Amino acid sequence: MAMNSLSGKSVLVTGGTGSFGRYVVHRLLSEDVKEIRIFSRDEKKQFDMRHKFGSNEKIRFFLGDVRNYNSVREVVSGVNVVFHAAALKQVPHCEQFPMEAVETNVIGAKNVIDASLDEELERVVCISTDKAVQPVNVMGMTKGLQEKILTVANTSPRNKGTLFMGVRYGNVLNSRGSVVPFFRELIRKKKTLTITSNEMTRFLLTLKEAVELVIYACENGKGGEIFVKRAKSATIMDIGKAVSEIAGVEFEHEIIGRFPGEKLHEILVSEEEKTRCEDRGDYILIHPWRQSIKAEAVGPEFSSADVLVDLEETKRMITESDNDANDVDFEEGIFSR
Repeated sequence: MAMNSLSGKSVLVTGGTGSFGRYVVHRLLSEDVKEIRIFSRDEKKQFDMRHKFGSNEKIRFFLGDVRNYNSVREVVSGVNVVFHAAALKQVPHCEQFPMEAVETNVIGAKNVIDASLDEELERVVCISTDKAVQPVNVMGMTKGLQEKILTVANTSPRNKGTLFMGVRYGNVLNSRGSVVPFFRELIRKKKTLTITSNEMTRFLLTLKEAVELVIYACENGKGGEIFVKRAKSATIMDIGKAVSEIAGVEFEHEIIGRFPGEKLHEILVSEEEKTRCEDRGDYILIHPWRQSIKAEAVGPEFSSADVLVDLEETKRMITESDNDANDVDFEEGIFSR
């Protein structure tokens, strides 16, 4: 997918040392962008990433936290486009420390949006999650609020033309903290895989697909939309079996029960949102709220329980994600932890 709107532009990636940041930087370097700014609070990961990309003159690193408006305003100054990926996304930790999640996922997002308005940027794409739909946990609630703040920014009296869009996706294979690296670490330590429920399902996406979704939103957004990839899903049991078979070990597991704030199935598009969706083939575009709704537009929610793939397809997706990681020389341990 070409990045016509980014040609010759300066791009900021918040949370840029995370898994998504690593991949999107690699993708941006293949395009005619002027500058890539990496903004994060982890100096060790910045060191690792700087070492990986060497002295590429297009990349600049900025140490800071999205919670600090002054830091955000400074790094936003002079850029054209922002990909906002900084977040607290670990569900149990957000449940235990809800105000920390609010500070990063809500206040931090608002700081990015306010700074983008003040600096009159061109485009801002914020990354959300399936857990923001009909949320039952703190992480999902804070991401849902981020989506609302993002949408309203498009109609703010302060807005001089900045377009704000969002994307939603579920579990990203090989991303830091996701289930596949977790299972592989248990296998490495010769421990039994822990399964919360044998019926639990989750949407799956490769990092490459996640980056392409963000680029698609940046290229096609008019302001206020949420973009969703038509993702596949699998049971946690099949993911565990797939990881074990790929590793060449016997699948040994223990059912431990759901954690606080965990759903059995996730939803990418709610029944209410179906009334304002546009079918874009591989993508679903959720328009901002409008009153002129056609009754025939109402349809079932997009649930992970309804798009399940079998074990072989789950293995294929994980293998494809591994190959994508190898293509960008994904060092063991540095970015996957």
